[in-house]
Amino acid sequence: MRLTTKSRYGLRAIFDIAYHCGAGPAQIQDISRRQEISPRYLEQIFQNLKRAGILKSKRGPQGGYFLSRTPDKITVLEILNATEQDVLVVDCGGTTTKKPKRVTECPFEGNCVTQTVWQEASTLLNGLFGNLTLQNLCERGQAMGIKREQEHRFMYYI
Repeated sequence: MRLTTKSRYGLRAIFDIAYHCGAGPAQIQDISRRQEISPRYLEQIFQNLKRAGILKSKRGPQGGYFLSRTPDKITVLEILNATEQDVLVVDCGGTTTKKPKRVTECPFEGNCVTQTVWQEASTLLNGLFGNLTLQNLCERGQAMGIKREQEHRFMYYI
């Protein structure tokens, strides 16, 4: 199994928002700079995350992207499911929340002993990702010594 850059970058970007901004909005150029991800690509990824109800956005000078829920209520599995079709070890892994992307049906469907192995592996992997929250990632980031960058937005009054 190999996750696409959409999933990897999406998870990094969502972590970035949770870690550096908390409840406030994060501007895409700040996330892009910190994570070294193209702003245009982030915009595409964020559209999927908004559709999934993970992110919200606010327009205007004080706008940006922010989490729709607290970090302890958003799982890694939700983020991966929003950016990937499904989190499966192989396509013939069996029943999932969404229909797997297959070119053709497996000719051994229901008659393959290895299919049960792939189903178990996918179940374990989904269990791991489903129990891991953004809050857990923030705690890991703090334990690793990742420095938090505070927002540098200034208000000018005339």
